[in-house]
Amino acid sequence: MVAFTASIPNSPTIINELYVFGDSLSDVGNVFNATGGFRPSSPPYFQGRYSNGLVWVEYLASELALNPKQNTNFAHGGATTGSTHINGIPDLLTQVDSFIKVHKQVDQNALYILWAGANDYLNGISNPSLSIGNVSKAIESLSKAGAKKFMVANLPDLGNLPVTRNTSYSKILSSATIAHNLGLAKSLDFLKNKLGHDTQMIELDVHFLYREAIANPAKFGFTNVTEACLKNVANFDNPDNFLFWDAIHPTTATHKLLAQAALKELKIKHSFPPLPELLQ
Repeated sequence: MVAFTASIPNSPTIINELYVFGDSLSDVGNVFNATGGFRPSSPPYFQGRYSNGLVWVEYLASELALNPKQNTNFAHGGATTGSTHINGIPDLLTQVDSFIKVHKQVDQNALYILWAGANDYLNGISNPSLSIGNVSKAIESLSKAGAKKFMVANLPDLGNLPVTRNTSYSKILSSATIAHNLGLAKSLDFLKNKLGHDTQMIELDVHFLYREAIANPAKFGFTNVTEACLKNVANFDNPDNFLFWDAIHPTTATHKLLAQAALKELKIKHSFPPLPELLQ
């Protein structure tokens, strides 16, 4: 394992903690624990993750040589960005507020990860500016508390998931995804300038990764990028061949790819030393 040293003007530092905010794509068991193990059901889900194994932020923490105490996760499956509350699940803004109430001054050497928005659109919200605004508010709140390093993920094509692909609202969701991702990129550029030169902002292009995997499955070791592995019990023997574990969520093999992409972005944006052989 390697702790990557970032080249920050006048202040070389290392990433010594991860703080994660978001939805089921980053949830490491928060909903599972809150519901007494009721959901997601295990098996077939893995120890409270919405997947068949670890999720991407866990792989990322491992490759950054961070132990569990250095990886604090607020993500909850089903969370929106803050535009609506569903079943009492804390949305992104609520997660950030809860964190700030406990941490009045935050660790400037930590990496703050935010990935949310999919549930807004899957639950019928049609205004990308609202969701993007919530993500921006979350970032600004963390920045005001002292956070300096951010990684923010965009959305995969929500109209091209197993649950949506053959529905009447597939095109609407695909259009909403494009609008969200374009708006998010502009918002992050604006925040880079607003929050100062010592604030580091990395956008993780999940949309590109999914698109590439669907267009060229063999390159990523997949044989099925359109169906959910859970659709047929016989598939359980080869889950790593699938992009999707269920009709919405990726397999742990896909989560490894997301972690690889995140590490590469860290290297590119922050001049880290050569990365180790990743997640073999």
